[in-house]
Amino acid sequence: MTNVFTRMKESISGDLHEMMDRKEQKNPIAALNHYLRQSEQEKEKVRKLVDRQYKLKDEFTREYHKAQDLADKRLKQAEIAEKAGEEQMHEFAVKEHEEYQVRADRMKASREEAVEQLELLEQKYEDMKHKLKDMHLRRMELMGRENIAHANHQINKVVEEASDKPFSKFAEMEQYIEGLEYKVNSSFYRSTFDSKIAKLEKEMNEKGNQA
Repeated sequence: MTNVFTRMKESISGDLHEMMDRKEQKNPIAALNHYLRQSEQEKEKVRKLVDRQYKLKDEFTREYHKAQDLADKRLKQAEIAEKAGEEQMHEFAVKEHEEYQVRADRMKASREEAVEQLELLEQKYEDMKHKLKDMHLRRMELMGRENIAHANHQINKVVEEASDKPFSKFAEMEQYIEGLEYKVNSSFYRSTFDSKIAKLEKEMNEKGNQA
């Protein structure tokens, strides 16, 4: 049962990704936005790596100073033991000094390498930020052009339709109103026709009687 649901989930997820890909192909701005979001995520990953390199450099610095301090300390102790005639203590101090000095030299070299790598990484990171900023600005320019293109398309569409359809609509409306007026006038004429004829007949009779 779990495998069935897993396959359904993967199938649905695949269909959604395919649908989004098709949608982005139809809308280059959306595809560009998606690419910039991914680039910003990569930039954040690089920033974390830069921060980590800073911490490593600081750790190398601390370890170098610690080992160098111990090497210097053992060297002085070796001199004291030698002057005191303590051969065993002198040998121990000399051996410890050599081990700490090797460690200090290694930490110094590692620190110098870390600093060089950090400087190079920071330079590339700054270049990356500038490129991303340029892409964001370029996107704004393209979005502005897209807006103007859509606006002009809508304006042209309205103007084009206004040159044809509205006038035909007005003509249809005018014909409709004329038809209504004709019907109203005809109805009024029919409704008053009998009374007008009766009035004419009465007037004619009155004139005949007078004659």
